[in-house]
Amino acid sequence: MRRAASFLLHYLRARRGPRYANRAAFERWRESRVQRHIARVRRASPFYRELWAGIPDANWRVFPTIDKSAMMGGFDRLNTVGVAKAEAFAVAEAAERSRDFKPSLRGITVGLSSGTSGNRGLFLVSPAEQAAWAGTMLGKLLPVSPLSRFKIAFFLRANSNLYASVGGRRLSFGFYDLLDPLGAHVERLGREQPDLIAAPPSMLRALADTILSGSLVVRPRRIIAVAEVLDPLDRGIIERAFGQTAHQVYQCTEGFLGCTCAHGTMHLNEDIVYIEKEYVPGRPGVFIPIVTDFSRMAQPIIRYRLNDLLVEREKPCPCGSPFTAIARIEGRCDDIFYASARQTGGAPVAVYPDFVTRAIIRAAPEVEQYRAVQTGPDHWTIEIDVPEGVERPTAEVRIRQAIDALCERLDCRPPLLAFASFARLPGDRKLRRVERRWTP
Repeated sequence: MRRAASFLLHYLRARRGPRYANRAAFERWRESRVQRHIARVRRASPFYRELWAGIPDANWRVFPTIDKSAMMGGFDRLNTVGVAKAEAFAVAEAAERSRDFKPSLRGITVGLSSGTSGNRGLFLVSPAEQAAWAGTMLGKLLPVSPLSRFKIAFFLRANSNLYASVGGRRLSFGFYDLLDPLGAHVERLGREQPDLIAAPPSMLRALADTILSGSLVVRPRRIIAVAEVLDPLDRGIIERAFGQTAHQVYQCTEGFLGCTCAHGTMHLNEDIVYIEKEYVPGRPGVFIPIVTDFSRMAQPIIRYRLNDLLVEREKPCPCGSPFTAIARIEGRCDDIFYASARQTGGAPVAVYPDFVTRAIIRAAPEVEQYRAVQTGPDHWTIEIDVPEGVERPTAEVRIRQAIDALCERLDCRPPLLAFASFARLPGDRKLRRVERRWTP
């Protein structure tokens, strides 16, 4: 009964939207919530209590930041529900092997992050947090009342009690395993005809291609991109195939950080997370988020520095929300390419993922799929797919010229380019259109 009440409360709050007269009023409310939450965390988590020793709660912005390495290293003493890292990993990994994601640890939902950077992380969610998450998620994203009959198709690398909590008597939740073949998904979607499809952009793109080819007929009321960066190339094809705006969810192990409004603009969920902005030098409006989630207690996330690059929207969103509007999620700091400076002895020059993406798409708009990988110092591999009838060498020449021009602007040496065919199929591994596999 308590969980149902919590779900409904959070659903109504999220559905109603911001109730603050202005940003200043919202900031006052949020600051009080953050400080109250930090006081609770200090009492319950030995890890944070030691980390913050001698620093008052009111000065929480000077607390040391943590990252995934620190969180996993101190996991046993960081979480407040008495779950050891070893037993959590055992439960989560057994679930992934069996594909049965119902087991939990003493009522606590346990899950694994996808480990894009090769370092998998754990997340813990209590029953109360599970109900609050489900209510908030549906309140922000569902285009109808939860009392309506509505089918949701969630494409996930791994299911979880957290996601399954979305379902109910009227809300039908379907888990589509990303490890299953595309043909099985196409057949099931055609048969079940879900009202909402949430999937990684690479899967949405694959489904869009089957729609455009006539192999799939499906008419969802909303599509939502999750887990991967929504590339401009994919967005255009997905929206054309489905005939609607592609919405997005920005969520990771560290929390439900953002989602799109009715206008399709990404807003940070600042009613449940406080995000400090570490601006990137020389790139106005581009920042690395430092997350404090004041809605989670089982596994507190306080001043957690993510590895993402976010770009602020320059103009206010027409929806009028006081929450920060994001123009795009650019990619990961790990995927910034580095090129040699033109001047001998100069520091390596950062080539941001967005620069690479735009150079390729603008140079060869006919390209259907692409990926850029830095494999070594001044060595890049560009994978592309072009439609039948398009001269591949012509596209490669234009891309090479565009990258040379980009390097000219950045005052760095052009890389040695190798071209290859795009050969990536949807699956459980996240697609990174721009990926650095070399460590400077």
